[in-house]
Amino acid sequence: MEPFLKGLEYVGGASQLAWQAIRLSVRRPFEVRSIITQLFHLGVMSLSIVLVTLLFTGMVIAIQTSYSLAAYGARVYVAKLVSLSVVLELGPVLTSLMLAARVGAGITADLGSMKVTEQVDALRALAANPVKKLVVPRLIALLIMVPLLTALAIAVGVIGGLIMAVTDMGQSGQFYMQQVWQTVMISDLFRGLGKTPVFALFIAIISCYNGLNATGGAEGVGRATRNTVVVTAICIFISNFFLAKLFIWL
Repeated sequence: MEPFLKGLEYVGGASQLAWQAIRLSVRRPFEVRSIITQLFHLGVMSLSIVLVTLLFTGMVIAIQTSYSLAAYGARVYVAKLVSLSVVLELGPVLTSLMLAARVGAGITADLGSMKVTEQVDALRALAANPVKKLVVPRLIALLIMVPLLTALAIAVGVIGGLIMAVTDMGQSGQFYMQQVWQTVMISDLFRGLGKTPVFALFIAIISCYNGLNATGGAEGVGRATRNTVVVTAICIFISNFFLAKLFIWL
């Protein structure tokens, strides 16, 4: 019973933080400089790990599907499988998981260190709202950068499949891209990218909540960081299922 009550308390606290951050994000003054800084640190600095992950994911999907489809004489459909897999699922989910591991853990560690060293209390003593100063810039930055990084990751994942189709299967690049354009519709892009704001919200709120509630010194910060990665990954997988069902109904 106690773990269940703690879970309810966690969900309630995170939901309250999310509502407060969303409400403060549309109120003046806007932390433009902090938002630009977070756009760079959370988005631009994550570009390499996201693109490398999706490049090799696209290449692996192309290899595996080509050998599986070869038994049925259907290797020409590799481009269709790679593009739809990357656009609808692997692009959004893997990008968000990489950001949850890198960005989410980093946010929790930063805010957790500020919390245990009483810097957050110092902000309150100066009549500054910690949510406005610390949470809102990170939330806005992730809401902007997660869809952008996902779009780039999708393109790189398709290119990864193109590389293997040309070098390993002997297909022409023109044929591969023609199959991609015939398969992927605008609605598919909306279905894939439409998940990313929800994933961004989970990453931002969970990481900030754990950081602002960290206790117990360095050990507590490490524990909060681990919890952020685990809880965010679980939320991404669960919400991905329900969002996929929702977009299919729509």
